Amino acid sequence: MAEATVKRISGRGRFISFEGGEGSGKSTQIKTLAERLSAAKLRAIVTREPGGSPGAEIIRHLVLSGMGKLLGPDAETLLFAAARDDHVHTVIEPALKQGIWVLCDRFSDSTRVYQGSVGQVAPAVLNAMQRVTIGDLKPDLTVILDVPVEVGMQRAAARRGAGAPDRFEAEDIRFHQELRDAYRQIAAAEPQRCVLIDATAEPGMVAAKIWSALRDRFFATGAGNLASSA
Repeated sequence: MAEATVKRISGRGRFISFEGGEGSGKSTQIKTLAERLSAAKLRAIVTREPGGSPGAEIIRHLVLSGMGKLLGPDAETLLFAAARDDHVHTVIEPALKQGIWVLCDRFSDSTRVYQGSVGQVAPAVLNAMQRVTIGDLKPDLTVILDVPVEVGMQRAAARRGAGAPDRFEAEDIRFHQELRDAYRQIAAAEPQRCVLIDATAEPGMVAAKIWSALRDRFFATGAGNLASSA
């Protein structure tokens, strides 16, 4: 990357979240993007939700074990809120202030989809939890990876092998179709923040579309140099 391009994007880091249903390829694409940013001389960290910080990882274990489901959607939302509060204040915000790019596997959109749209937690509850935990913080870009439910579930099953499905993978097809529909609605409602990407393609092609979305939003000037540097 040209030095002039680096200077134009110096200062506060960028916050990029990845969303999508089970088996959509988020982990693979986050890893690929982190490597490409590193090659472009940009500092980046990879994190996840629920989790990403010591306290939040403890809550992650509770949620994925099924404890949240036993307590009900409202209580599960509170668990996610507690995890996000710790994650934002100990990991995400400090990194952004240091000029580090934060690549997060799921963020607040997941709560709105899983607990809100599908779990039917009242919007007032979700809004209150958001004000308390993240305030005005929003991703600069949200990449929504879209795959048909059957494809995603097949990928998830192949990934876990003989292991047991987690709390969300174990849900039925209707649940996962509702998730997909809700994510697509978010992408349509917030095109300035979100980009919806067909993730059924070969991983390299998906990665190229994600990189193109970054160039369009963050590197309008000097994009050619950026593209050739990684």
